[in-house]
Amino acid sequence: MATARTIRMGVIGAGFARTTQVPVLRTLPGVEVVSLASARRETAEAAGRQLGVPHVTTDWREVVSRPDVEWVCVSTPPALHRPITLAALEAGKAVLCEKPTALDAEEARAMWHAARERRVLALLDHELRFLPARQRLRALVRSGELGAVRSAHVYYRNDNRASPERPWDWWSDASQGGGLLGAIGSHAVDTLRFVLGAEPDEVLGELTTHTAHRPDALTGRPRPVTSDDEARLLLRFGAATAAIELSMVSPGKPVHGIEVSCARGGLRVEGGELWRSTVGARAWERVELPTEPQLPRGLPDNEWARGFLLLARAFTQALREGRTTVEGAATLEDGWRNQQVLDAARRSHGERRWVQPFTGA
Repeated sequence: MATARTIRMGVIGAGFARTTQVPVLRTLPGVEVVSLASARRETAEAAGRQLGVPHVTTDWREVVSRPDVEWVCVSTPPALHRPITLAALEAGKAVLCEKPTALDAEEARAMWHAARERRVLALLDHELRFLPARQRLRALVRSGELGAVRSAHVYYRNDNRASPERPWDWWSDASQGGGLLGAIGSHAVDTLRFVLGAEPDEVLGELTTHTAHRPDALTGRPRPVTSDDEARLLLRFGAATAAIELSMVSPGKPVHGIEVSCARGGLRVEGGELWRSTVGARAWERVELPTEPQLPRGLPDNEWARGFLLLARAFTQALREGRTTVEGAATLEDGWRNQQVLDAARRSHGERRWVQPFTGA
């Protein structure tokens, strides 16, 4: 049997990439992470030592320009997604870009059009699409078995940013793409589009910043926070209405899920579990699902890591087979469509009205 060719990749960013992406990628047969970039030299060097990456740099352009790098993983703050993605596509590299896609829909459109013109594999890291519970939820909704969709609800709550003592970082800065709407709201919007198979007609959004200042990590002096830490959205999908409720300042047990209410029953996903109910039963029944893959030791056992493992496997297989698509994955066109909804939510918040999100491609 012939040995599968080795895929060599470069990773730009040392946050989620360091804790989850690179450790997952290192477990895939025939995949090598050969280069890693981070803005701070000490961070890049520490990540390189920890993860066994032979080349580290503070200049992402060095990663993109390396002839041995076939696949570029963009895991930086959103303000850098557009320039890095465009440079990688121009160099003919495959791209997996973190969400949110970009700072706004115009940047996202440029990324999508560049990928379409270069005809290379270019996806967004909406890894939650690959979880068995969400795929089964989507299949049941799309089958019409439970009747027409009446409403949907995506919710996410934890208290990671509740303490005002947490230091200021890029996540506090809207100009760098920080904030809950982009970080989790992009997943929520993508989930609704993925499950319902439709685009929202209108969006109503409300964003909140509970901590106006955070201490600088070096000086301790207060720095202004311009990003949101809570977000609430209403979306109209024809006759159906969807709600998105997100908070990074809510105490108690963290939760993340989606519920869909249909004419003859409902579905609910939390974590890796799917539950189903029929009208009149007034109880939830657990739905059996395929077993999720076991995560490598040392990785956080959460839905993000499990989903990324499944996405990374599919991405790698597509590269080996010379394909420019992965069934069910979020494309850069999806990223543009998601970004338009996020932009509309921000406009809605500022103008205090319903906003129609979509314009011409």
